[in-house]
Amino acid sequence: MTNSRPSSVLVVDDDADLRQTVSESLEAAGFAVSQARDAADASDRLEAFAYDGLVVDLCLPDANGMGVLEGALDRYPEIKAVVMTGFGGVTEAVKAIKRGAIDFLIKPFQLTQLARVLRTAIDQRRLQLESADLRAQLSGRFSFDNIVGRDPAMQRLFSTLEQIAPMHSTVLLHGETGTGKELVARTIHHHSSRTAHRFVAFNAAAIPEGLIEAELFGHVKGAFTGAVATRVGRFELAHRGTLFIDEVAMMPMPLQAKLLRALQEREVERVGESKPMKVDIRVIAATNVDLRRLVAEGRFREDLYYRLNVIPITLPPLRARRGDIPLLAQRMIQKACGENGLTPKALTQDALRTLMAYDWPGNVRQLENAVEHAVAMSLQAAEITTDALPEEVRQPAAAEVQHAIPIPEDGLDFSTVISQIERDLIQRCLEKTGGNKRQAARLLNLSRTTFLDKLQRLRLAEAAA
Repeated sequence: MTNSRPSSVLVVDDDADLRQTVSESLEAAGFAVSQARDAADASDRLEAFAYDGLVVDLCLPDANGMGVLEGALDRYPEIKAVVMTGFGGVTEAVKAIKRGAIDFLIKPFQLTQLARVLRTAIDQRRLQLESADLRAQLSGRFSFDNIVGRDPAMQRLFSTLEQIAPMHSTVLLHGETGTGKELVARTIHHHSSRTAHRFVAFNAAAIPEGLIEAELFGHVKGAFTGAVATRVGRFELAHRGTLFIDEVAMMPMPLQAKLLRALQEREVERVGESKPMKVDIRVIAATNVDLRRLVAEGRFREDLYYRLNVIPITLPPLRARRGDIPLLAQRMIQKACGENGLTPKALTQDALRTLMAYDWPGNVRQLENAVEHAVAMSLQAAEITTDALPEEVRQPAAAEVQHAIPIPEDGLDFSTVISQIERDLIQRCLEKTGGNKRQAARLLNLSRTTFLDKLQRLRLAEAAA
């Protein structure tokens, strides 16, 4: 937002000489000034124009200046008003401040003081508006529908989605579990010409192998034991819309051939029926494994891979875009609080640092679960502290080593094992903090004295020096 025009001010005073003097002073300071001789004139002008500032004498011939002030604030809550009064009107001027005026000046006053007060207040308001406008722009810039991210990888993703969404080409989404592949698929559908028709999701790993064909292509009554009625498959349901096939790598090899034919010919046959039917669909597939490796191992058809991999899109894991965690976490907190009728909460800096330090193997889905847990555990508190986060997030190292220590048949030396775990944790924290003992102690939730004692006991002091 740029300041393309001078700030406008309405000066209201029945003293023509003083009104003119004040107006000329303000104009010399860069304001655009209008004048009103009384309350009625001021009311007409305020009704016709939204001024940035108001300078009003509390003693007017046809009304109290307080009425002008209140009328202006009721109509324009953001107007910056200064009241003028004689020495005996201080009590009334104080009331005006309580009502919403930014200052009062006792006649006679320095004209430069009036310009300075107005300029400061109006500029502050403009900065607030610019900040709000910037936040709105950032909100749009760092999100694409419900996908959120300011990381360069996410910005490239948004740009790609904008380009490919209007097309009809097949898309293959690559990404770890929890990175939001279905959300991206729905976003592509929403921004395509097919948005008025169905988005149909199918998870190849969630359906028993013997039922996948019937689920995808449908079946007729009596086609197999239990087929008591004809059933429409996912391909038919998605006609003129989008079919999302998640975990496509889990498709059995025989069904991969049928899927390939459906993609090539854009037609399917229900199980138990030899009559093909045409379907008009866009297919978006997703996988959390490397299909090229499966092709090389002979576990995925090469021709199907190339048929699916027309537009490949890779979704980055959350640990690769830690800078997005504050943005995501706050959005998730707002959602969780709204769904549970709670006042929006804020994350403490320590809690935010804990979230950003965690590796998030479950990615965005795991972060959302952790945030929902934290909202629930923080009850009516205004802030979410580290203590409200799940233990696996607060103490990831403990969770990692919990089942990592083998127990031999002849037992183990408990003290030695514990010392080794302590040594490993301390070394990792020192590496993480670049050797900063105070920060390493904080990561382990230890006092600096206790931390130094452990360094000495474990003979790590030299390494930390």
